[in-house]
Amino acid sequence: MKILVTGAKGMVGTALCNNLKNIRDGKNNTRPNIHISEIYEYDIDSTREQLEWYCQDADFIFHLAGVNRPNDSDDYMKVNYGFAKDLLELLKRFNNKATVMLSSSIQATCIGRYDNDYGRSKKAVEQLFFDYSKEVSAKVAVYRFVNLMGHSRPNYNSVVSTFCWAIANDQEYTVNDSASEIELLYIDDLIEGMFDLLEEKEHYCEYDGMIPVENKNGKYCYINQTYKVTLGEIVSLLEDFKKQPITLLMPKMPNNSFAKKLYSLYLSYLPTDKFKYALKMNVDNRGSFTELMHTKDCGQVSVNVSYPGITKGQHWHNSKWEIFIVIAGHGLIQERNINTNEYIEYEVCGDKIEAIYMIPGWTHSIINLSENENLVTVMICNENFDKNKPDTYFERI
Repeated sequence: MKILVTGAKGMVGTALCNNLKNIRDGKNNTRPNIHISEIYEYDIDSTREQLEWYCQDADFIFHLAGVNRPNDSDDYMKVNYGFAKDLLELLKRFNNKATVMLSSSIQATCIGRYDNDYGRSKKAVEQLFFDYSKEVSAKVAVYRFVNLMGHSRPNYNSVVSTFCWAIANDQEYTVNDSASEIELLYIDDLIEGMFDLLEEKEHYCEYDGMIPVENKNGKYCYINQTYKVTLGEIVSLLEDFKKQPITLLMPKMPNNSFAKKLYSLYLSYLPTDKFKYALKMNVDNRGSFTELMHTKDCGQVSVNVSYPGITKGQHWHNSKWEIFIVIAGHGLIQERNINTNEYIEYEVCGDKIEAIYMIPGWTHSIINLSENENLVTVMICNENFDKNKPDTYFERI
């Protein structure tokens, strides 16, 4: 399959082309039914001759090109409608009935604040595509995208990008109405929707005002994974993300959640001098103990370094439990039930990585058996350390 992407250097175009290349080059094997031989990237710097060749040779077209902030409002129709018309005319000239996807906007509903020049230009382009489909009997897939959430220029047309950039770079920002709600489509979800389209697994809908209603015979295509969040919620999460290197507390980010996707986007705006952050090493004559990460509901992760011959631990917990994972060195883990005196020990080393539970009610220790190497242990605890309720009691093995 030969694929043409117009607007290839925009936010969506860049992400789409990168991921189409992953499939073409065999780096992404999750879509075995998609076979790509060529990706034609058309953008403002491309030539007319290139566009003509692409329209003649392509088997599938993603039409993403357009303007949303021109200097002159007349350019909405001149560019959005004009280029779309030119693209379809070229396809007709070469009798190319390849499927054409159109990136439209929810603003094409022309409802309320969306009754503007941009929305009307998008609606006109939609109708152009529907008329083209009837005229030449070619498949068109028209998507009315809501606000997109991906790495794009700040202070332009994405409030999320602006907030991410400002907070990551210690810049001032303004939230006019923290209760204002927006609907967002994350770029990775959009890309997966485009892959569904290539596999002919797209979802269809009709619109009830601005709300897509699934309908297998619908006129429009849509991606059903979006998020409705307030500006206040976005900023609150971003401020938590910014504090994470200091607090070590990672906010809850369930799989497929808005917070998880926002965190990935936020990180993409970090300046390079923030790629690294210091951790507090608690050092004494036995070695060191460093907390790596705290979570709100799953405890913390730390790394412990024991010098040669050193014993650490010798304590037990009522309810707290831990997992010790030795990743370097040679050691001995001992555990004894404080009530029954039942005893067990495990010889451990970094050459054979194993996870060992420190059970509530069992006093435990870890000994570095080496004479010249440090013992390095990753320690997972089910709760963050609370100095007011440490649940830790000294008792020798």
